Amino acid sequence: MSADSLILLLKSFNLTTMAQMYDESLHRAEKENWGYRKFLQYLCENEFQARHSRKIKRLLVRSKLPEGKTLSALDEKLLPEKCRRMLPTLLDGGFVKRAENILAFGLPGGGKTHFLAALGHELILQHQYNVLFIPTFKLVQELLVAKQKLELTEQLCKYNRYDVIIIDDIGYVQHSRDEMEVLFTFLAERYERKSLMISSNLIFSEWDKIFKDPMTTMAAIDRLVHHSVILEFNEGSIREMQAKKNKK
Repeated sequence: MSADSLILLLKSFNLTTMAQMYDESLHRAEKENWGYRKFLQYLCENEFQARHSRKIKRLLVRSKLPEGKTLSALDEKLLPEKCRRMLPTLLDGGFVKRAENILAFGLPGGGKTHFLAALGHELILQHQYNVLFIPTFKLVQELLVAKQKLELTEQLCKYNRYDVIIIDDIGYVQHSRDEMEVLFTFLAERYERKSLMISSNLIFSEWDKIFKDPMTTMAAIDRLVHHSVILEFNEGSIREMQAKKNKK
């Protein structure tokens, strides 16, 4: 079989990286006197790495994570002590396998969104989890539109493709009854099946502002808290602290 035929065969198996680097790799193998096993291993390792990189890139684009809110940009010294202590454990991704939730509470500027976004970013890089970052108002809007089109079940199935969904600023949205109902349906659908990470400027005792009805509020909180890690960001505004630090 000619080299050209072999390259075409590799492409037909969707081994595009192996096909692209075949000639160069063969030349190097002959020059350095590689055996067949080393030659094949070299091609396979490069194919694997290229596929891995493409997958990570797809997951990052699909995640819609905010730019710049990564772990490297997070000043861990400014985080509350419990958050610093919990971070290594959360980064191992075990909570995702257990379908547990991460609930971040605190006043605006406390670092909730950056922390959750950075964690989501690392879950992609380290574990290749399928992550989605979405503001609460957009989530509710999408759910409501789907319900009006009689496509709510299909929309919920789309969300279930994500291992983790980060819902940002749940406390800022004051929902109508229809919006509250679809949001509760979404939370109930994820319960004990897939993980949520939620940031909120409202503590649980104020969640009646979100769900209006006391029974619905209690049921929503119960589902979220049952398997969860609760983090509090109440040590002042990180944005203000960083601004003061930069002025020095």
